[in-house]
Amino acid sequence: MPDKKSLFAQIPKIDDILNEKQIQELMMAIPRVVVLDVIRKNIEDIRKEISQLSEVNIDQYQLPYPSLLEKIIHDAYEKNKMSLRKVVNTTGVILHTNLGRAVLSEEIREAVWSVACNYSTLEIDVKTGKRGSRYVHIEEVITKLTGAESALVVNNNAAAVLLVLSTMAKNKEVIVSRGQLVEIGGSFRVPEVMEQSGAFLREVGSTNKTHLFDYERAITEDTGALLKVHTSNYKILGFTEEVTLKELVGLGRKHSIPVIEDIGSGTFIDFSKYGLVKEPTVQESVDAGADIITFSGDKLLGGPQAGIIIGKKKYIDLMKKNPLTRAFRVDKMTLAALEATLKIYFDEQEAIRKIPTLDMMTRKIEDIERKAKDFNKLLMSIELPCNISLTQDYSQIGGGSMPLVELPTWVIGIYPNDISVNELEKRLREYQTPIITRIQDEQLMLDVRTIKDNEYTLILDALRTVMGVKKGESH
Repeated sequence: MPDKKSLFAQIPKIDDILNEKQIQELMMAIPRVVVLDVIRKNIEDIRKEISQLSEVNIDQYQLPYPSLLEKIIHDAYEKNKMSLRKVVNTTGVILHTNLGRAVLSEEIREAVWSVACNYSTLEIDVKTGKRGSRYVHIEEVITKLTGAESALVVNNNAAAVLLVLSTMAKNKEVIVSRGQLVEIGGSFRVPEVMEQSGAFLREVGSTNKTHLFDYERAITEDTGALLKVHTSNYKILGFTEEVTLKELVGLGRKHSIPVIEDIGSGTFIDFSKYGLVKEPTVQESVDAGADIITFSGDKLLGGPQAGIIIGKKKYIDLMKKNPLTRAFRVDKMTLAALEATLKIYFDEQEAIRKIPTLDMMTRKIEDIERKAKDFNKLLMSIELPCNISLTQDYSQIGGGSMPLVELPTWVIGIYPNDISVNELEKRLREYQTPIITRIQDEQLMLDVRTIKDNEYTLILDALRTVMGVKKGESH
């Protein structure tokens, strides 16, 4: 009768496994160090398995050697996969923060890839042959689109606000409405960003109402700036009042105090023309006379993550000399993606069509319905072991933008017969190309608004695989 000691002795040595033909072939595709880690992990799992055997079932234990090699190969490929990789978004949330927010336009793929895979003109002036500035690549296009005097780009909007306040109001007071002390995500809040900048917060007004006289009464010789924060990620409704940017600019000029606006999501498009709610545009803030305006690149703009600062040249020039600019600077790939995205905006209709965020936001319900019905037919044709429904629902903008907007959409509801809805969601999420879904009314919901045209076949294959249905098989 075998005992644990004899079973431990049967565990293959690492070198013996490495010498197996299948493993030798595996190491031609996957680094040896990865394969070695996987082998060690699997052997350790077998040791634990044997250690936990009872005296009753010890004689029934079979060392899983043939299947061990298969498992090592599978685990090695899994371990070697990119952790950061593509997913399919079927949630209907357009700017899904967990999924990378804005999806870049296919139109700019070559521009970004060319810069990423080659040496570039990042910081060289090709006319003079001397060192140049990385910011010249986007400054002209931003100022032309917005009408601002100058522009600067950092790695995100929180950094933009921090840099602006550090440059313009360090060791001075910044007056801001109490109703605008927002949390911008990840527990980062305006007062905390302000504290890190070296500026001192001076709250005025109340949560729901702030008047122009509240700002004026708070102005002293220690006032460094007036700050207006657009509450893009929430709304206060009812008995409310806030000071307009134009009014704040008038007050700032009266007292020779600069006015800063953090517009948050930031958009160059008036979405009310496309049946959505009115969001203040960047151009409107420039026209209102704000000295400095900050906004995000990867929200309503539809570009890469970035914090964009525009406004008066004298202030931007000071920011370029601030040591924080070096810490917050963007890389060549961000600059390439941002420049290419912004250039599409010179034709608004082209931007609506080519920038995925804008396209998904403004897509006609008739087009969504047609795609949903076509997808539903495909799903019905492969006869999956589940009940399938086609219903109307609502998509969301996401990313802290337009929180009250509900976009009418069509969704496919899937209720599996043989497994739970939660298990189906898990299997799709863990598929080789993860399919990210949502559960609602005890069904798995697939919102076609956020599904790309080339992703439907991928979803069909994933559903077949995770439900154990082979092509041509019926249920």
